[in-house]
Amino acid sequence: MRRAALLLFVAISLAGAERWRIQFPRGPKRSDFSINDLKFASPTSGVAVGQLGQGRKRKPVALVTGDSGDTWNFLNTKEVGLSLFFLNERAGWMLTAEGLWKTADSGRNWTKLAGGLVTDGALAVYFLDENRGWVAGRHKSVYSTSDGGKHWSPVGAAEAVDSNPVYTSYNWITFANGRAGMITGESLPPQPDPDRPRQELPHLTIFLDTRDGGESWKASTVSMFGRVTKVLFRADGQGLGLIEFQAGFEYPSEVFRIDAKTGKSWRVFRRANCAVTDIVLTAAGTAYLAAVEPRGGKRPGKLKLIESQDLETWSEVEVDDRATARRAKLAAADATHAWLATDTGLILRQSSE
Repeated sequence: MRRAALLLFVAISLAGAERWRIQFPRGPKRSDFSINDLKFASPTSGVAVGQLGQGRKRKPVALVTGDSGDTWNFLNTKEVGLSLFFLNERAGWMLTAEGLWKTADSGRNWTKLAGGLVTDGALAVYFLDENRGWVAGRHKSVYSTSDGGKHWSPVGAAEAVDSNPVYTSYNWITFANGRAGMITGESLPPQPDPDRPRQELPHLTIFLDTRDGGESWKASTVSMFGRVTKVLFRADGQGLGLIEFQAGFEYPSEVFRIDAKTGKSWRVFRRANCAVTDIVLTAAGTAYLAAVEPRGGKRPGKLKLIESQDLETWSEVEVDDRATARRAKLAAADATHAWLATDTGLILRQSSE
């Protein structure tokens, strides 16, 4: 009787367990679509950008959905999208190697806003509203706009950091609310022997902080191992930060919890068999980590998804065994609507079925 009850409990638990299933592509053939970024601004509206292979040729495309990913449609773009930012369901921005583009219809049409020095080597874009935004990237550059991208001005605090512009880049922009924000960067000089694989050595990491909605920024620096590739905050000031390390380091990545009110941070996740490549933090408190199993070289590894409800205790969630990647991106509209995209052209959806 006890054994039967236990088996029934396990069956019920598994039936209601969360899984991540492949949503795109459908069918046995894998699409030759390399995904660079994925965003969902609402539970129904999503956009992925990257390149679609056609024989030996590759063309820039966007993949859009308006029904939570039940159907996806390819749309041609004039340039390859590298990263996305969405302010709401309709208004979003796409950063490419050649410029900055804006959409007003959920990624179906794009209008070019800026190029040249503003986006030369740009790595990140963020807008607080339709007018106020920032672009950050290589060559020690951060630019701000107050008129929706018609005019841009350099952020002085970014330029004032004592580092060589040739080796200095800013790669992430985030805001906890309308006033408190952060831009992260690093100065990474070349290593003495260019013929050897790059080793993980301490280098200058840069943080630009604002408490007045980006009107002014204050820079701070620290020498550390690894690169801060993403930082996210909830409105209550609790956040997560992702640090990634060079191949061959003892751990491929670490995730830190951050308390913006006190300035304290502490490590909450690291595993030798999990190279975390993205994090997402929902307003309800649920956090997800997208990771791959390191295999060395450029071979894709098994895709992993780790979840936490309290930012301290982490558990691995079941992911379709066919899913492999070198890097993966997360997108979450809320705690119950989340997606995962891979650079091998797959999109997986959170499911409790």
